[in-house]
Amino acid sequence: MTTIKIKGMSCKHCVMAVTKALGGIDGIKDVQVDLEKGEATFTEEKPIDRAIVRERIVKAGFDIAD
Repeated sequence: MTTIKIKGMSCKHCVMAVTKALGGIDGIKDVQVDLEKGEATFTEEKPIDRAIVRERIVKAGFDIAD
């Protein structure tokens, strides 16, 4: 299970957008987004390039907290 911190989420629509963005990456499954904690967890079926994850999150309108 991988966990990433996401900045900029404020509502259920944000949660859906992040879930869709991460779920659309080949090799990621079981995406769970926690609005209160400001983080997303997911399972990697194969190694996923962090640059791809960041790109999808940014494209959805958010950012990853380092």
